[in-house]
Amino acid sequence: MQLLHVSVGGYSWIDWVLEPDVLLLCLALAAAYYYVVVRLRERISDAGRVRRSQVVTFSLGILMIYAAAGSPMHELADTYLASAHMLQHILLMLAAAPLLLAGTPVWVWQALLRKPEVMRVARILTHPVMALAVFNAVFLLTHLPTAVDAQLQHGWFHLLVHASQVGAGLLLWWPILSNVPELPRLSYPVQMGYLFVQSLLPMVFASFIIFADSVFYSYYETAPRLWNISPIDDQQVAGLIMKLLGSVILWVFIAVAFFRWYQEEQSKEAQGLHWDEVAEELEELGLTRR
Repeated sequence: MQLLHVSVGGYSWIDWVLEPDVLLLCLALAAAYYYVVVRLRERISDAGRVRRSQVVTFSLGILMIYAAAGSPMHELADTYLASAHMLQHILLMLAAAPLLLAGTPVWVWQALLRKPEVMRVARILTHPVMALAVFNAVFLLTHLPTAVDAQLQHGWFHLLVHASQVGAGLLLWWPILSNVPELPRLSYPVQMGYLFVQSLLPMVFASFIIFADSVFYSYYETAPRLWNISPIDDQQVAGLIMKLLGSVILWVFIAVAFFRWYQEEQSKEAQGLHWDEVAEELEELGLTRR
């Protein structure tokens, strides 16, 4: 199905080619969500309601996955531009993942985490320090030159990388968006600190890409050029996307957490009580000494 056709340098680079694996994955996610919230919900005694906003949010998460991996961006990323490849990954990890997480009802997570051994593993993985470590490890490893070359040469590996990025994104956003009482989200001031740290971590790698004197990703050095963008300029744009777009998304959440914290503080009679709760929470996380 061809929706757009724009020719650049004699090649139609915005031909919309359906990606069967991505399309099937998105349809499978949509079908699984429908089955859980409509059919399976009737069999779970303590299942709560499903808000319309959750359905919309989860659907937007699926659309974000398709936009990143199934739209013309896929052809740009796989054939021409490292910057398009970077944009793909930012959308999957920092946009699609929080939408999917926020769109999943609490009783679905509780049903998945019902077994004690599963809950124990979940507590470890969703601990803020572990979540940051896993996310940034996946982010770094999937952007190393050898990993990027393998993604571009093997479609199955590229799909696996995208799946791992979404999974790492779910872990990163869990301490911010969790609606599960057994694995609660962080308080608003701790959320701000958590997201601030995350906004800093990719900057080192992004700066290395931006200021490198040579092309970091050899595949794109010999790729066909679009808009007369040189490989080094394309690489610099990729680094800026990693650094700026990722930071913008994180700082939007920091701003939301700040204003919610302000409103929460305004409603409290004892102004010092909240800081005692924050100190207690940091102590439970092992970030302060008793």
